[in-house]
Amino acid sequence: MSDHQTAHVVIAGGGFAGVACARRLAGQPGVRVTLLDRNGYHQFQPLLYQVATAELTPDDIRFGLEAMFAKHDNVEARTAEVVTADPAAPAVTLAGGEVVDGDVLVLAAGSQPNFFHTPGADRFTFPLYSLEDAERVRSRVLQLFQDASAKPELVDEGALTFVVVGAGATGVETAGALAELVHDVMPHVHPHLAVAGARVILVDLGHAVLGPFSDEAHGYAAKQLQRRGVQLRLGTSAKEIGPGHVTLSDGTTIRTHLTVWGGGLMAAPLAAGSGCSQGRGGRIDVEPDLTVEGFPSVYALGDVANIPGADDQPLPQLGSVAQQAGDWAGRNILADLKGEGRQPFRYHDKGIMAMIGRKAAVAE
Repeated sequence: MSDHQTAHVVIAGGGFAGVACARRLAGQPGVRVTLLDRNGYHQFQPLLYQVATAELTPDDIRFGLEAMFAKHDNVEARTAEVVTADPAAPAVTLAGGEVVDGDVLVLAAGSQPNFFHTPGADRFTFPLYSLEDAERVRSRVLQLFQDASAKPELVDEGALTFVVVGAGATGVETAGALAELVHDVMPHVHPHLAVAGARVILVDLGHAVLGPFSDEAHGYAAKQLQRRGVQLRLGTSAKEIGPGHVTLSDGTTIRTHLTVWGGGLMAAPLAAGSGCSQGRGGRIDVEPDLTVEGFPSVYALGDVANIPGADDQPLPQLGSVAQQAGDWAGRNILADLKGEGRQPFRYHDKGIMAMIGRKAAVAE
């Protein structure tokens, strides 16, 4: 590439990875960035559960991408949904059929819920992976309390029984916050309603809450959840989900009008339409320098990618991994333009943390 040309970097996805990559390239000479995101905003995913439980408003965790990069002439943020990618070009096709081609392509489209073929899960559960999801959960919770307030007999039908599937960070944080909402906040909002009938039940096939954490953390988290009135159903999975119930693998049926799905992630649909080879979770396998094998001008980052860690095991789907990978990819793109070598990604693990309600947390 000659010195007079500007390299065009097309980034699909405005999550942690896409934004970190664009930030690294912002204001850099010789490079122009088009950042494409379906929503046109960045959402701070670790706090979605607080929007879902009415602790925060959506605006507290929503950041417009155009405003974020307004000071940088070389970054254009567009609200557009990327549906497929052509790694050989490299180019992407938008929902309206428009093709955007560049010199470098960064796939950072994130994840979608993985329902593991659980019957009814895709239709009757409320996933919690986007701001839209969080707003749906919140209005559902508030609506159910209003309904039960008007017709107390609905409580017996499960109107105030909230089931959370998956005891990872999302499930634990959601269950803890729901329990506080149910037991500490709602009695003041609906003083005449017998909220004693309200229940929060956390279901997971594993035998510990917060699996990736240490045994000590498992015990502490379980105790804190139970203290807040969360019922734990461990070693059992959701087998089938209907509009008014969840059937568990041990044969019990729980009547509920709200099942929150925190039961696992898979790559966003773009991974399948990317022309790149997919590995575990439908994610795109990447090389140590974060590019896709056979396509040195295509990077895949964050939840859409399987990024090799120090032990060759893929790194977990965490915001910190996505953020660091995005920044690293930006550096590699700049190194390439200068004719310097790319560096293999090294993740700096700052630990993991999960909040359990407002006054307890697990951090390691």
